[in-house]
Amino acid sequence: MYYQKNQGPGSTLTAAAANYTGSAAYDTTFVAAPAPPNPANPSFSIQLQNEGTPGLSMVQPGGFFGFSIEFSIVNQLLGRNSTVIQPVFLNLMANLVQRTGRVYVRLGGNTQETASIVPSLPNGIIEKKTGGNTSNPTQTPPLVFTPDLIYMMGNISKLTNVRWYLGIPFNDSNLRLEIAEYGQAILGNHLAGLQVANEPDLYARHGTRVPFGPSDYVTAFGLLVQAMEADPLITNNSMLIGPNTGSGDWSAEDTFAAGFLNYTANIGAIAVEHYPTTNCFAKFGIGAPITGEQAFPLYLNHTSGQSIVSQFSNAAQIAQSVQKPFVMFETNSASCGGFPGISDSFGIAIWALDYGLQMAYVNFTQALLHVGGQSDYYNPFTNPPTNQSSFRQWTVGPVYYSALVMAEALGSSNLTQVLDLNASNANIYTPAYSIYEGNQVVRVVLFNYVSDPSGANDYVATISIGGGNTGQPNGTPASVQVKYLAAPSVSDTYGNITWAGQTFGGAFESDGRLQGTKDIQTVQCNQNANTCQIKVPAPSVALVFLTSAALSESDTGQTVTFPTTAYTKAVHTVAVAPGVLATSNGHTGMDSKLGSTSKGSTAGAFGMTQAMPGIVVLVAAAVGAAVLGRNLVR
Repeated sequence: MYYQKNQGPGSTLTAAAANYTGSAAYDTTFVAAPAPPNPANPSFSIQLQNEGTPGLSMVQPGGFFGFSIEFSIVNQLLGRNSTVIQPVFLNLMANLVQRTGRVYVRLGGNTQETASIVPSLPNGIIEKKTGGNTSNPTQTPPLVFTPDLIYMMGNISKLTNVRWYLGIPFNDSNLRLEIAEYGQAILGNHLAGLQVANEPDLYARHGTRVPFGPSDYVTAFGLLVQAMEADPLITNNSMLIGPNTGSGDWSAEDTFAAGFLNYTANIGAIAVEHYPTTNCFAKFGIGAPITGEQAFPLYLNHTSGQSIVSQFSNAAQIAQSVQKPFVMFETNSASCGGFPGISDSFGIAIWALDYGLQMAYVNFTQALLHVGGQSDYYNPFTNPPTNQSSFRQWTVGPVYYSALVMAEALGSSNLTQVLDLNASNANIYTPAYSIYEGNQVVRVVLFNYVSDPSGANDYVATISIGGGNTGQPNGTPASVQVKYLAAPSVSDTYGNITWAGQTFGGAFESDGRLQGTKDIQTVQCNQNANTCQIKVPAPSVALVFLTSAALSESDTGQTVTFPTTAYTKAVHTVAVAPGVLATSNGHTGMDSKLGSTSKGSTAGAFGMTQAMPGIVVLVAAAVGAAVLGRNLVR
């Protein structure tokens, strides 16, 4: 091995990549877990039956948890354009499609409200921020985007079955119908709906449209319907989604009273948006401050999801009465990006799964977890900062695990019904749900919100099916399979979270595929006693598969994934076969030889062919091989 002048062994060192600081998405704030309850959680029994179980939810379709992606970051998460798509995003979607058959993604949020479609943008980009901050509190700028963005969505759907929601801006009376025209023409059946306004109940407060109450919304909705019916390029007028209220100054029921349901023929789904609390004071000085220590316990019990969902039980019943899906169109742990040390914690993974099952139980048909970019703590997934994308991978957040477990809990049959069991005398730290298909109980989900490394708050749930005074024969199987969502503490983040023993790794470590060996535990049951005993450590969630068919339906084990074969910053990127490198170290001395690594520059030094002839031949040969053999995803 030869070295350049004044260099030798030890003069060039290998160092770790620079530590990233600044973005909320990678904040390392730690919020301690609350103290365990006193007395400790008791073990308890769950009696189930296969026929005639009262109180079940409506039949739920697959794909319950989807994602709401802020429109301004679409080019970061989905891809550069219709021919350069992010393979990590494809992998993350494919994980869910394997388990449910489909996944729903909304492109929208505050930034959809000022978005316009234009024929093209300079340098082939697909979206661009066009001005300063608007008057809304999240300071989101206006956007323009091109039809190629929608073609990119269509290409993603061809690779993995993603179904999309787009939004028609409602910030003024200028109806930008081109979004509906292009969306329907390009996406076809993969366009699931068109959102009409984002949180219109906050328009007046934010100065977007003043005045703007429920009757104003209904009037504007009607004008949109008329305009779409008069547009020959819009072929489907029955996929509109409203009222999309955000728990602001009026409710969905207020729009119902104002005549919104008169447009039932045009409504594809009834939707609301909601965050259980806000951290807007920290970013924008809005509202009251709240510390992590104050906020964390609010999420770590069953009443959190129950109290959120109870606000919408009446609207859900009304949606059912007019035979429309009822969708939580945007939600997450806290508005304005969430809380550091909480929204990216394992505790939130447990909370979001409980919240999702509670929504399914009270007849929501879908919920979309919001993705907000580098400045947010609550993201299900985050791409690396642009200046680090050549050497960093993605970060998968805790609520993505929630979506994955939810997908397996409900499966792909489109026949599941959910029941909140009020387990252990409605103990708020140990809720449980049973999942039915065709009146047969097929899965049980057991929660333990408590962090306690001593083991004192681990519990055992004894499950019985039929028998006793149920009027049914003993139905307990000989054995069941169990998967655990686990971490050492509710305070843990990223790499310490596992699902069935597998993980997406820590910050900057994920290519969208689960890592590690899958661990599915088999628990032997006592059929004579009609019992299965399932241990639930503190903290964790146990998903119990009562039949082998229920397990294979939820996880076939055959996810189609997409390799990362497209490269950025390829000027100094060379692929060298290890065998060639092992025998090609130059064959000439390096004394007094200097060169340059800047493109096209030797700057007063010897030319590279003079300084390192053997190395240059190797590089040239390797570049040639790379050019001939490289497979790029385009």
